[in-house]
Amino acid sequence: MSDITVRQLAADVGVPVDKFMEQLHEAGLAVASADEAISDEEKLKLLNFLRQRHGKDAPDSIDAALPKRVTLKRRSASELKQSRAPGQLSKTVSVEVRKKRTYVKRTEVSDLEQQRELEQAKKALEEQQQQIAAEEQLIREREQERDRLKAEAEAEAEAERRKQQAQTEEARPTAAEKEALTEETAAEKQVQKELDEEAKKLQAMKLEAERKIAKVAERVAEAARKKQEVAKQGKKKGAPDRYEVVAGKKSAFDSTAGLKRKKRKERMRPRKVVDADAKHQFEMPVAPVVREVVIPENIVVSDLAQKMSIKAAEVIKQLMKLGMMVTINQCMDQDTATILVEELGHKPVLQSSDDKEIEMLASLESKEYALQPRAPIVTIMGHVDHGKTSLLDYIRKTRVAAGESGGITQHIGAYQVKTGHGAVTFLDTPGHAAFTAMRARGAQVTDIVIIVVAADDGVMPQTKEAVEHARSAGVPIIVAINKIDKPDADPDRVKQELAAIDVVPEDWGGDVQFIKVSAKTGEGIDELIEALILQSEILELKAPVQGMASGFVIEARLDKGLGPVATVLIQKGTLEKGEIILCGQQFGRVRAMFNENGKAIKSAGPSQPVEVLGLSGTPQAGEEFQVVPNERIARELAEHREEKSRLQKHAAQQASKLDEVFSKMEAGETAVLNLVVKTDVQGSLEALHESLVKLSSDEVTVKVVYGGVGGINEGDANLALASNAIIIGFNVRADAAARKLISEKGIDLYYYSVIYDVIDEVKKSITGMMAPEIKEQIVGIAEVRDVFRSPKFGAIAGCMVSEGVVKRNLPIRVLRDNVVIYEGQLESLRRYKEDIAEVKAGMECGIGVKNYNDVKVGDQIEVFERVEVKREI
Repeated sequence: MSDITVRQLAADVGVPVDKFMEQLHEAGLAVASADEAISDEEKLKLLNFLRQRHGKDAPDSIDAALPKRVTLKRRSASELKQSRAPGQLSKTVSVEVRKKRTYVKRTEVSDLEQQRELEQAKKALEEQQQQIAAEEQLIREREQERDRLKAEAEAEAEAERRKQQAQTEEARPTAAEKEALTEETAAEKQVQKELDEEAKKLQAMKLEAERKIAKVAERVAEAARKKQEVAKQGKKKGAPDRYEVVAGKKSAFDSTAGLKRKKRKERMRPRKVVDADAKHQFEMPVAPVVREVVIPENIVVSDLAQKMSIKAAEVIKQLMKLGMMVTINQCMDQDTATILVEELGHKPVLQSSDDKEIEMLASLESKEYALQPRAPIVTIMGHVDHGKTSLLDYIRKTRVAAGESGGITQHIGAYQVKTGHGAVTFLDTPGHAAFTAMRARGAQVTDIVIIVVAADDGVMPQTKEAVEHARSAGVPIIVAINKIDKPDADPDRVKQELAAIDVVPEDWGGDVQFIKVSAKTGEGIDELIEALILQSEILELKAPVQGMASGFVIEARLDKGLGPVATVLIQKGTLEKGEIILCGQQFGRVRAMFNENGKAIKSAGPSQPVEVLGLSGTPQAGEEFQVVPNERIARELAEHREEKSRLQKHAAQQASKLDEVFSKMEAGETAVLNLVVKTDVQGSLEALHESLVKLSSDEVTVKVVYGGVGGINEGDANLALASNAIIIGFNVRADAAARKLISEKGIDLYYYSVIYDVIDEVKKSITGMMAPEIKEQIVGIAEVRDVFRSPKFGAIAGCMVSEGVVKRNLPIRVLRDNVVIYEGQLESLRRYKEDIAEVKAGMECGIGVKNYNDVKVGDQIEVFERVEVKREI
């Protein structure tokens, strides 16, 4: 390798020149500049230094440091088109070819060949050694077989010899046999001796057992004597135990009598004296225990009894003495519980429902961080179809309005827009009257309110409500007069109508900026953005970027694939992925965050809206969220809030039940329209619930038995079936199980995507349930000109029909001086002695009034009919 400069070598190894120069100096190489050449020896020295620094062996040369083999991989892709019959599309197949080639250093190749030859030689040597070992094993086996045959021949010869010797000596006894007989006799004597010793031991054991039996009998007799003495002293008497002693033990009792004697014996035992200083002994308290009972704002009877360590029946009995008829699961207020606790001799400790929450939140981070400028939060308000979303649509260069159901915004949308003057966060609130609560929440978290008014429509009711919300929140207002491009636009009319409600333009001497804009052409958009930036600079909006994040929940929904999804607006701090957040009664770890464009992000700062995944449920829109240090605190706070909500709801239910009882007693039974409402987001649910309940009247009560976020499931269908309710799905659908049950049971199910349609349909249902209204219509009026007497009908009034038509068989009223003096029926209607059905105005006739003969000249006979009119809301 030829010498190259330091700069070139640094570029080849991918190291900055300054750092490379430092490494050369640390290795002891004197290099003055980056353009100086460096030799192979200097390179080797630098390499040895670097390898030793990292704990590796230094190579002897540059070649030793170079890699011994290099592997190259190549990949090429191509397409093959497969032709098909005419009229059919051809099929394209992608083909990918992958190649892999390894290059080995020449010196490495020679070393590999030598190593391969050496391995072949070792393998041949091992095969030869195995062959030699096999031959040696065969020789050893043959020698063992020869030795075995030789030993068998010698054994047969020895056996034959012994057989012959035995035959010769069989006739005479030998000394060995005599000696064996003597040994047998000695063994018998030894066995007999051992038997005698065992007999002596058994006799001794028998005597010892008899002695113990005698002692047991003495103890039994002593116990019987003591029992008789106790009976003489006045204790409860009983029949003496009957038992027999067998081997020093008491025999089993009879099944019945024995048990009775055993129980009597246990009762007759003297009581043990308990040591006063003994531990783990229960002592009855000599004085009543006074406890400090913590009483929240609402408490259930069973919970209060548990706090006082008494039975719930005692609490109910005491409440009955106080004149209250309650049940064990009924909720009572704090004042009643305080009186009850004092009556039972305990000390009440009043606790606010927020004390625990304030105490736990106080333990969180309280460090103050430096304030930094933040983006303004702007809420766009106004009447429906005045162009709010279209205006924001032009600013964001998107088409949000085209995707909304019915052309209107159904829930709050939060977007952050990058402008030439900085970022601005927009909240687009719906303009329909049903979303009043949603607009109120938007005004509470916003810095500036833009009220959009159509130049061709003027100030409408929701426009006035938006002004009131902004004023109640103390937020500055900017009025955007939209649709100025229309021919019938009249901006001065808008100014006059707003000035009438104390929203005075700046050019008229007021303090409110009026900007003329067109969401269609874009006219005035730049002036509107400049007005926003100017207003935000006046407000000097700042917030800490560091620390735990907190803010508000703008919207929440339940996604089928993602679970609970909450749109939150951060007011201070930075929200990080993986942190634990608490939103009202829900908590969880932030699994993922997305911005308004659906892009996943890892952190979000002040004034930034994000969608958060990972909560335990869908929080209420408008709830405040807070980052907490650990899951334990989050769970405890969520459970506390849930318990607080449950008690408040229980108390409200009890109050509503009493109100319903009294109202039914006063006004009689009313019809009830039960509804099960499921929506896509929490804000729509609140708006629908509020709007539908307001439709209630004196005769028909609209009751939302259940409202939730998400699709309609089988549980919702069963609830509607049990409560005889109508299911309303707002931008949601029923699953397969729910559809099957709804079809089988004939449950009413309606789908809607616009809130107007929901309200109109419920109005129709209420109208059908209301009793029709009976109205009276005057058909005709006849003036009495003369009175004739008839033997059959009595007084007959000769009349002239002045108005309308007089018809037979209709109810009538007799008026005298315009005062009703009689109400009854027509008995006869004649003209020229002929019975007719009706007489028109300007004609004479004779009228007979049924059961009334006091008709006089000058009276008026009013003929009317009753008509049922369908009532409407």
